[in-house]
Amino acid sequence: MRFEWTYLDATPLKLQNFLRQQGFSRAQLTKLKFHGGSVFVNSRQRNTAFVLHKNDRILLELAPEVPADAVVPFDAPIEIAFEDEHYLIVNKPAGVASIPDAAKGDDTMANRVKAYLIQTKAESTAIHVVTRLDRDTSGLMMFAKHGYAHSLVDRQLHSTRFIKRYLALIPLARPIPPHGWLMLPIGPSRDFYMKRAVNLAGKASVTEYQLERQTDDFGLVRVTLHTGRTHQIRVHFAAIGHPLIGDDLYGGELLLNRQALHCAELAFYHPFRHETIALTAPLPPDMRALAQQLYL
Repeated sequence: MRFEWTYLDATPLKLQNFLRQQGFSRAQLTKLKFHGGSVFVNSRQRNTAFVLHKNDRILLELAPEVPADAVVPFDAPIEIAFEDEHYLIVNKPAGVASIPDAAKGDDTMANRVKAYLIQTKAESTAIHVVTRLDRDTSGLMMFAKHGYAHSLVDRQLHSTRFIKRYLALIPLARPIPPHGWLMLPIGPSRDFYMKRAVNLAGKASVTEYQLERQTDDFGLVRVTLHTGRTHQIRVHFAAIGHPLIGDDLYGGELLLNRQALHCAELAFYHPFRHETIALTAPLPPDMRALAQQLYL
């Protein structure tokens, strides 16, 4: 993949410093140098010690990426919410894991995306997962199509430029304020290795919620993550006595065969288009049907 810039500053600058300003890490510059990438200034190949002057034209070719053999392509449908040459955002169904491991088999979103990249003859079929979702959480999940795109957007995570909002169904046996912040540290649980818990020795965790609709017994909440801890939404709502419906790991009422959690909004600043991309995904059929059944 190629990228082009024109150096506009009157002050001379080393090429490596210019590339660092564009978001390349030292590791990426090393890969560029030793693994097949190249940089041209005014149509002549240069090393990164070359000094740029005003109006110099820079052309960079990324080193080819080597896809991991551990991610085996799995041919299954994916619902695409956004795609260009840099990013792919999909609407993940509940019941499909984000990434493979020995227990999950080969049908994960990473495997499905790899098959899609191969079928569409993408320039790189390496998998770059930007955001993950629990197996039984549905909604928007982001992939980068090359390492440079991944590193640029990764800097936005948990900043005001990168926004993820979820919809969740919770019980309201006792009322909660219509808007609130849950700022409870989260760490591993002593009960079970896969479980997390509010723990004073845990990491700072911040969840914001807005009660969208409610009855006397149930509520639909819109949740914004300001940190990204494992099971954060599930742990926080369980800790305040409102475990998500269907979340058997954290004590939720089993009115659904999975936790009633859906990533409904994702927004980020596109570092190549220089604009904000904002996406939405409606409630999936199972959560929508349950919300109607609960008069929400």
